[in-house]
Amino acid sequence: MSQKRVDEVKLPGEQYSSRIRARFWITGEQQGYVGIGRIELLEHVERYGSINRAAKEMGMSYKKAWKLIEEMNQMSERPLVVKAQGGRSGGGTSVTHEGEKLIAHFRELEKELALFLERASEKLNNV
Repeated sequence: MSQKRVDEVKLPGEQYSSRIRARFWITGEQQGYVGIGRIELLEHVERYGSINRAAKEMGMSYKKAWKLIEEMNQMSERPLVVKAQGGRSGGGTSVTHEGEKLIAHFRELEKELALFLERASEKLNNV
């Protein structure tokens, strides 16, 4: 029986350093959470102004994307994403200031985690 190398095995989490993989989530006060997938969804909504386009970019259905957005909106005091009704110029979706702050905070935590884990990885190399 052959044993697979670690880099050949599909491990969960992001590779933040040479020897450590991790995932983290920001949780709401009462309910809900935001992880990398939901942050990427928010970033796509922000980029395209459309839940449908954001969902397609991520390979998910509109229904699933809308469900995730509703869950994120419920975990925050103010909505993270708002929809504008269609009309002559069409509808659209936008990430609110609150949503932009959450994206920025998550990305900052991600950078700090990566730095911490890189230092921890270097210590592992010396063990």
